[in-house]
Amino acid sequence: MDDEFSTRLTTRAAEAQNCLDKLLEAQPRNGEIARPERLVAAMRHGVLNGGKRLRPFLVMESAALFGAKPAAALRVAAALECIHCYSLIHDDLPAMDDDDLRRGQPTVHRAFDEATAILAGDSLLTLAFDIIANDDTALSAKAKLTLVSMLARASGLGGMAGGQMYDLDAARTAPDEAGIIRLQAMKTGALIRFACEAGPVIAGAPEPDRERLAEFGSAIGLAFQLADDLLDLTSSTEKMGKATDKDAAAGKATLVALHGADWARSQLKGLVTQATGLLAPYGSACAMLTQAAHFIAARDS
Repeated sequence: MDDEFSTRLTTRAAEAQNCLDKLLEAQPRNGEIARPERLVAAMRHGVLNGGKRLRPFLVMESAALFGAKPAAALRVAAALECIHCYSLIHDDLPAMDDDDLRRGQPTVHRAFDEATAILAGDSLLTLAFDIIANDDTALSAKAKLTLVSMLARASGLGGMAGGQMYDLDAARTAPDEAGIIRLQAMKTGALIRFACEAGPVIAGAPEPDRERLAEFGSAIGLAFQLADDLLDLTSSTEKMGKATDKDAAAGKATLVALHGADWARSQLKGLVTQATGLLAPYGSACAMLTQAAHFIAARDS
């Protein structure tokens, strides 16, 4: 991993962590009656437990590419990370993927209980939209409305949640390649696409830039899931911080299971080429996003 990229990824992760830490304080905000101590603790356990903060990184770097205000981009990045962490809390539940470890620590339902984990996820989901809509996010009403609509669609019925439904059905329905790609574009890719498209929206960039960054997000979203499926097959629980080799055991349909590891590695190279080609018009200004595409494809955890 390039040293400059590694440093920037670490810096952006720290910025996101600090922002999330403040947003998840125990003190209630205007309009709130109280914040239950146990619920706050569960939310903090599910959010402030490490992670690369790749999605916030993509929001902040795609926004910086178009000269957006860093403070506004950081808050949108934090909102997206709340959605992502809510999805992990719910995905880990016994009724879903039934996992005991996340980022090397007990999952929220193990550290607390199932009911608290469900409420923690629910609260993070709604908090995300609160963050974007709040006056502290210094964006125009039009930009906020666009981002709220984008994030709702990326995370809901036609995006991440719908993709999880397809994933639950996959062991029973055995989807073909097109079905697997649709599943993964929704479950994993939709939030990554949002992360990249949000940048030009925050900056008020022209529509063609928004479309280009959304397409870039789609390419690296598919690469992310393909790399994840490879790691599930080849990595260890210790390195990943969660259980591995679960897809095959559960009979889940993945492109790696369908075509094999060598095919997947070849596809990853093609997706990186596609993604970096989309950024070519921006020259050296998009160096961090270009490095992110390579990092996603080559990551080992």
